[in-house]
Amino acid sequence: MNEVVKFLTENSVQYLATVGRDGKAKCRPFMFAGEKDGKLWFCTNNKKDVYQDMQANPNVELSVSSPTFAWIRLNGRAVFENNMAVKEMCIQNPIVKGQYQTADNPIFEVFYLADAHAVIADFSGNPPQEYSL
Repeated sequence: MNEVVKFLTENSVQYLATVGRDGKAKCRPFMFAGEKDGKLWFCTNNKKDVYQDMQANPNVELSVSSPTFAWIRLNGRAVFENNMAVKEMCIQNPIVKGQYQTADNPIFEVFYLADAHAVIADFSGNPPQEYSL
């Protein structure tokens, strides 16, 4: 878990892929919010298409590469939870605070990845590191 959190934190803009309600792949820039209680958390707005897509099909995959050409692929099932402690953690990020102002904003949603699986790899020739989270 620590290696995955470190990679996501150090490479702050990831790309989240969903299956759109039209059945086509959708990929969007996203930010890792943090780890709490052994879960990887993210946040979004319940007015956005990405939220509606994840409600219809919660299976997602996230990917990002580092400046040294290492990358992570992280997949799981998006589980939305009205968790005020996590929302308070998220709102500490100035970008998130600028969008939602307060943790109790009714459009502010948080989710974690259940049954998450991560692979961190690079071009070194070494085998990828795999994590079940």
